[in-house]
Amino acid sequence: MNVIKVKDQVAGGQAAFKLIKQAIEAGAQVLGLATGSSPETLYQEMVNSDLDFSNMLAFNLDEYVGLAADNEQSYHYFMQEHLFKFKPFKATYIENGLAKDLEAEVERYEQLLQAHTIDVQILGIGVNGHIGFNEPGTSFDSLTHVTNLTESTIQANKRFFNDISEVPTKALTMGIKSILQSKQIILLAYGKAKAPIIKRLLSGEVTEEVPASALQKHPNVTIIIDEEAASLL
Repeated sequence: MNVIKVKDQVAGGQAAFKLIKQAIEAGAQVLGLATGSSPETLYQEMVNSDLDFSNMLAFNLDEYVGLAADNEQSYHYFMQEHLFKFKPFKATYIENGLAKDLEAEVERYEQLLQAHTIDVQILGIGVNGHIGFNEPGTSFDSLTHVTNLTESTIQANKRFFNDISEVPTKALTMGIKSILQSKQIILLAYGKAKAPIIKRLLSGEVTEEVPASALQKHPNVTIIIDEEAASLL
């Protein structure tokens, strides 16, 4: 894995944007996108750029179960507000958290992924090592699926809601195998809270108890971290 250490999150967004631009210039057509605070500066770089995404496809990692697309805490809403309303794509795909048949929905989404290989996948990482919403113990062979969120993930996400009772307990997410099928992966991590898991990701064993450790098996991964996230290396 290639590691890029940057001063702060702004510099991290610039570094990630440079990699995406290079990939597009080399012919990339499909982006895999993440939500949360980590990719926000990257999306700002994309919005401020003169790059044209109108012939590209975008697939999102995950979506909460039970939130409508226009809910301000849904990932549909996040992507619209941070990127899509400024930079239109040919098509954007995000799991439907209100699907009546969730198993049919994840099967539909996985079929789309199989038909359109992701050229560059953006990831964040949870303090427990989750990527997407693949929590510790998720099989490395997992495809898009419904998952129960761990208590640590619910606690980490409660800051976005008025009350912890409002935080969804289930999500739809690309599986680890789905993610690893991407040609190139860029993982972003910022802040001191991420330092222990970054150390474990880079120097620990490959184990399903640390979902992100599966990235050690991928041939083209770049980890972009700020000084605080790199503080234990």
